[in-house]
Amino acid sequence: MSHVMQLHPQYFGPRMREWLTRRLYEEVEGTCSGRYGYVISVVEIVDIGRGVLQTVTGFAEFRVVYKAIVFKPFKNQVVDGLVTTVNRLGFFADVGPLQVFVSAHLIPPYLKFEPNTNPPAYIGEGQELQDTRIEKNETVRIRLVGTRLDATEI
Repeated sequence: MSHVMQLHPQYFGPRMREWLTRRLYEEVEGTCSGRYGYVISVVEIVDIGRGVLQTVTGFAEFRVVYKAIVFKPFKNQVVDGLVTTVNRLGFFADVGPLQVFVSAHLIPPYLKFEPNTNPPAYIGEGQELQDTRIEKNETVRIRLVGTRLDATEI
C-alpha cells in the first residue's frame, strides 16, 4: 500500500524520517478505503520516497510504501460479532471496526423477539431451545450476505 504525505519545512533535518513514520501511523491506522478495507495496523514501512518540494507552499511531498494488516469483509464470509442493539427489526453487532445489521427476516424462525424481557432479546422457542438467546453483549457468528460500500466506509 502507499500513502502520499506532505511535510512542513520545519521538520526538514536529521529526524525527518522519524516525523514521516509517526505521521504515517497517525494518518493511516484506523482509516477505511474501498480498495483495501479497514487499516488495522501498519506493520512495516517498505520505502519512503524522495521528497519533492512544492514551489508554492514550500512543503515536501513524500510517497510512503508500507505493509499493513487490513480487514476487508466480503460476501458469504463468516465472522464473529458482539451484539450491541436488539429490536423487532433485527439486531446490530460489532465485528471489529465494522457494524453489521442482521434483519429479523434472516434470523431463524425458532427465535422469537421478546420485547418485554430486559434487555430485549430473540429467545428460542421449544423445550430444547430455551437457553438460546440473542441479546445485548452476546457473541454471535454471522454470515455476511452483502456489504454496502461508502466512500470512506464499508
